[in-house]
Amino acid sequence: MLENEENIELSASKPQKHTFTRDERLKSKKLIQELFDKGSSFYLSPLKVLYLPYTPEAGKQNQVLVTVPKRIFKKAVTRNKIRRRIKEAYRLHKYLLKAENLKSPLLIAYIYIGKEVLDYNLIEKQLIKSLSRLKST
Repeated sequence: MLENEENIELSASKPQKHTFTRDERLKSKKLIQELFDKGSSFYLSPLKVLYLPYTPEAGKQNQVLVTVPKRIFKKAVTRNKIRRRIKEAYRLHKYLLKAENLKSPLLIAYIYIGKEVLDYNLIEKQLIKSLSRLKST
């Protein structure tokens, strides 16, 4: 009996896992087109953020799309590096924008519009600002 109590205490004290699951990724062409057609946007250099409230078929999660233009960054290695930095910052700070606290979940697109590759810390700072701004909308 004592071992079970210790296990319960240990599981309760574990930190929350930061994940970015498939369900959180925006993949539907129909939803992406709707986001770009009807969505609202704002700029936080080096990011352009598009967002649109939606009614999901199943689950209640925000869905995120990250894109880096090929026109500005010719090499896939560079585009992937930027994309990974944005996804990592979102993964660690998405708790700031929980779908349960919003009226309805959001479709969000992060478009990197900077001309050069910026440090992770700057990207993270701007992404946190964007999440707090999305929370207030």
